[in-house]
Amino acid sequence: MSEEQQTTAGTEPPADAPADFGIYSRLQSDRGIAPGDIVAGAVSLVWLALVGGFYLFAGETAGSGGALGSIMVLVAIFLPIALIWIAAISLKTARQMRSETQRLQAAIDAMRHAYVSQAQAGGAARGAVERRLDEIVTTARQPVSAVATFASRRDGAAPEPVVDRKAALRAPKPAAAGDDQPALALGTPAEALAAPVSVADFVRAMNFPEGPNDNEGFRALRRALEDRGLAKLIRAAQDVLTLLSQDGIYMDDLVPDQPRPEIWRRFAQGERGRVIAGLGGVRDRSSLALTAGRMRQDTIFRDAAHHFLRQFDRTVTEFEKNASDAEITALAETRTARAFMLLGRVTGIFD
Repeated sequence: MSEEQQTTAGTEPPADAPADFGIYSRLQSDRGIAPGDIVAGAVSLVWLALVGGFYLFAGETAGSGGALGSIMVLVAIFLPIALIWIAAISLKTARQMRSETQRLQAAIDAMRHAYVSQAQAGGAARGAVERRLDEIVTTARQPVSAVATFASRRDGAAPEPVVDRKAALRAPKPAAAGDDQPALALGTPAEALAAPVSVADFVRAMNFPEGPNDNEGFRALRRALEDRGLAKLIRAAQDVLTLLSQDGIYMDDLVPDQPRPEIWRRFAQGERGRVIAGLGGVRDRSSLALTAGRMRQDTIFRDAAHHFLRQFDRTVTEFEKNASDAEITALAETRTARAFMLLGRVTGIFD
């Protein structure tokens, strides 16, 4: 018999034991006659018999001392009896306390064994759940983490598919006075001679590769990074997605309400306020609360978010001029557009 079975067997009452009705039955059992009570009663009777025999054979003596003498006689007779019963009650109380201590110890041991058994039984299930959660997190992070390694991938053996080559941006944006790298009078830049990024490659790049085996996604991402303006947006989006993933916020988990293409066109044309409120279609309260808290507390995240919003605004303004409604809808379903909806609603640009 195992230790747990022995403990359980030690705590279970025998089959012929009376039913236990809580504290009432315990008090009833404590009121019964114990062996100590019988011994105390017998000793008290013997003592009274000795005292009675002493007075019976000693006879009445003169000068007994009056009332004080009578009191002393009574004290001498009944004080030993009181001491006998005090000792009997003390023994009974000690026995009850010892029994109660054993009962509590047995209950504690049984509870400990039950807890250990449940922990051992639930350990395997918890381990499986934790492994599954780790797999989900790893899978969700692959599209973002894979971007860091796209530059080393080369798919030269695979021919580039024939797709619609309509340019995503109508024309390269001129360098503004506030740009980090103003244009220099050194002739025609290399990017001006390159073919413009197509709409299909632009939309695929905005969604980032689906995984390490998404060759088309990496090809489109490399192609978009060759454009100086798109490269700024892609790097800003990558930074924001990485920071959001640190709080467990992934764009694949968000299912925003998709606005109509005309709302995107109004936004690209410079309208703000309630007319473009449909762009804030993210309803996930936990993601909104976590992002708002990060915006208030983390200055790095706040700067990255505002930089991303500016770059997205500039790019969409150019993209809308050369895109159809279907292409705008495809862009709205990308991870970059979902990040814009989330951050735009948190910062209040749709209010």
